[in-house]
Amino acid sequence: MIEFKDLTIKDKDIITGFTMNSNRINCDLSFSNLCSWRFKYDTKFAVVDDFLLLKFWVQGQLAYITPVGKGKLRNIMKVLTDDAKMEKQPFCMLGICSDMRNELQEAMSNNLVFSKARNYADYIYLHTNLATLKGKKLQSKRNFINRFRRNHPDYQYEPITPEHIEECIALEVEWCKVNHCDEREGVGNERRALVYALQHFKELGLTGSMIRIDGKIIAFTFGMPINQTTFGVHVEKADTEIEGSYAIINYEFVNHIPEKYIYINREEDLGIEGLRKAKLSYQPEIILDKYMACLKEEPLDFINW
Repeated sequence: MIEFKDLTIKDKDIITGFTMNSNRINCDLSFSNLCSWRFKYDTKFAVVDDFLLLKFWVQGQLAYITPVGKGKLRNIMKVLTDDAKMEKQPFCMLGICSDMRNELQEAMSNNLVFSKARNYADYIYLHTNLATLKGKKLQSKRNFINRFRRNHPDYQYEPITPEHIEECIALEVEWCKVNHCDEREGVGNERRALVYALQHFKELGLTGSMIRIDGKIIAFTFGMPINQTTFGVHVEKADTEIEGSYAIINYEFVNHIPEKYIYINREEDLGIEGLRKAKLSYQPEIILDKYMACLKEEPLDFINW
């Protein structure tokens, strides 16, 4: 029997020691996401035979993330299925990327049933494309940037530092009023995760930026590396009444992310029509499909995982 422990902010070095050296680029493995959302999912981890194991609870059901590490996956999958039996829960995994399906199926003797979760596919862009916005397909984005600069020639770009946290939270409160957050399911959890991330910005290893007009913050964003090639953008908030506010914060932030990160992961659309349209409009290089997998004899349906 293995002992899983509660994931805390103090475990950052252990977790990122695996994720940063992995070839996995899905946003689920960002330490900030894992830590900021653990209140909802009761996230736990263990290290076994040079693999990082993560488990959590969704809608009262146990689930695991694909193990991160190097070695014999079959042995590790046996560890996880035994753990599920100990918990008296069906065995299921979430957030499985397409390139892991065959390896997992082989390790589990073709005993898994997969189902795609399109709403949780990651949108991944080439860093250079977002930083330059070159080409006809991104012409409208360049137009937004140019109009914003004409209308606000004295705007200021600043990195987020601890003294700016309360201002960012205040903008998020205003954003929620305009966007009727109280009427949207799950927004309370999103706000709690966002506020936690801002309040523990440095400890989580986050990087972020803001745009000011006349001294007032009108947009902010933040994220952190997922691995050595991919930077994850976790949050982006802007004053929707100011045309181009989203375009300018996206453009400026990407241009301040180190060039060594080839890809920018802007996470999922959660099935929100407007969000899907916006993410597609930036011409993703990869739409990273993710799957749920359960043992054939005990399939489950995590509708809102």
